[in-house]
Amino acid sequence: MQSNGRETEANFPIHVDGNESEKCEPLSIENKPGRNIDGDDCEPLHSDDYNSLQLDAKNPLSTANVLKTLFFILVWYIFSLLLTLYNKTLLGDHLGRFPAPLLMNTVHFTMQAVLSNLITWIWSSRFQPCVTMTWKDYLTKVVPTALGTALDINLSNASLVSISVTFATMCKSGSPIFLLLFAFAFRLEAPSFKLSGIILIISVGILLTVAKETEFELWGFIFVMLASVMSGFRWSMTQILLQREAYGLKNPFTLMSYVTPVMAIVTLMLSLGLDPWKEFASNGYFNSIWHVTRSSLLMLFGGALAFCMVLTEYILVSVTSAVTVTVAGVVKEAVTILVAVFYFHDKFTWLKGIGLIIIMIGVSLFNWYKYLKLQQKSSEDKVVSAQSTTVPGKYVILEEMDEDDGQR
Repeated sequence: MQSNGRETEANFPIHVDGNESEKCEPLSIENKPGRNIDGDDCEPLHSDDYNSLQLDAKNPLSTANVLKTLFFILVWYIFSLLLTLYNKTLLGDHLGRFPAPLLMNTVHFTMQAVLSNLITWIWSSRFQPCVTMTWKDYLTKVVPTALGTALDINLSNASLVSISVTFATMCKSGSPIFLLLFAFAFRLEAPSFKLSGIILIISVGILLTVAKETEFELWGFIFVMLASVMSGFRWSMTQILLQREAYGLKNPFTLMSYVTPVMAIVTLMLSLGLDPWKEFASNGYFNSIWHVTRSSLLMLFGGALAFCMVLTEYILVSVTSAVTVTVAGVVKEAVTILVAVFYFHDKFTWLKGIGLIIIMIGVSLFNWYKYLKLQQKSSEDKVVSAQSTTVPGKYVILEEMDEDDGQR
C-alpha cells in the first residue's frame, strides 16, 4: 500500500477473463462513500428508506425513475399550493392581514428545525453522516444556503401583502433565469447559446406579464424579484450540499437539520426589528388568550405544510437537480395562477396569458434540452461501462503512477 499524503492506493488481486493468473490494479479509496480514509467502516450516509428514493444512475430515463420523479413533483405541487393559499389568505391586505409575517415564518422555520433534528436524533444510526463538516464549510456553504432560503421565503410572503397571487407568481416564474446564472457561476451548468436563448425567451414572457399591470405596486414587485434572485441562489447552493459527498449532507433530513436553525434565528432577528410588536395587544389576532391560541395553531398548521413542502423539494433536488425542481416549479406556478383566478378572483388579462404561454415555451425548450443531455450522458455511461469491463489488468502501469505521485 502506498501513500503520498493526498491519496491512498492499494493493490488488490483482480481476475482477468482469459487469464488464470491474478493481476494487480491500483484501487483508489479516497473519499470512498461509506468508508473513512483510515479504512474504518462507517455507517452508510443514507438510510435504507432514503436509498430507495434515489434514481437509478445507470438509466435515469427509465419508466420507474420518471414515475418516481412525477410522484414527488405531484406531492410537492399539493403542499406548495396549499401553503400559497394559506399565506395569501392570512397575509393579504384585503383578507386576513396577519400583523406579523416574520413571526409567522419564524414559527414555521423553528418547527422545521425541531422536527428535522428530532428525526435525525431518533434515527441517528441512519442519518449520521460519515463526514464531519468543518466550520469553514459550515460558514461558507450551510449559512449562505440558510440565509438565501430565509430571504426567499420572507420576501415572497412580504410581496403577498400588497400584490396578487397571480402577479407574484408570474414574477416568481423568472427564477429559472437566476437559477441558471448561479448554476453557471458555481459550474453546475455549462453556459451555451441554447441556454442563453431560453433565458431570453423566459425574460420576454415575464416582461409581458408585468406590462400594463393595473394593480402594480413597486415594493411588492421589488420584493418578489429579489425573492426570485434568492431562489436561484439557494437552490444552486442546495444542490451543491445535497449532491457532494464531501459535505455529508446528501440526506434531506440531515440538510434540514443544519439549515433550518439558522433560518429561524435570522428570521426571529428580523421579526424583532420589523414586526409591530407594540400593536399586538390591540390586534384581533393577539388581544385575548383565545385569539393567541388560535393564532398559534394557525402558525403551527402553516409550519407543518412548510415542513412537508420543503422536505419534498429537498428530495427532488437530491434525486434530480436544482434546475429540474425550478423548471417543474414554473409549471406549478401556472397551476397556482389558475387556482388564484378562481379562488381569489385575480384579474387575468390576455397580455398576461401571452406572457405565461411564452414562459411555458421557454420552460418546455429547457426540458427538451435537459432530456437530450440525459440521453447523451446515459449513452456515454453505457459506452464507458462496456469499455471498462474489457480492459485487462496489464494496462495499469504502477511504476508510471508512482512517478506521477512523486511529481505532485
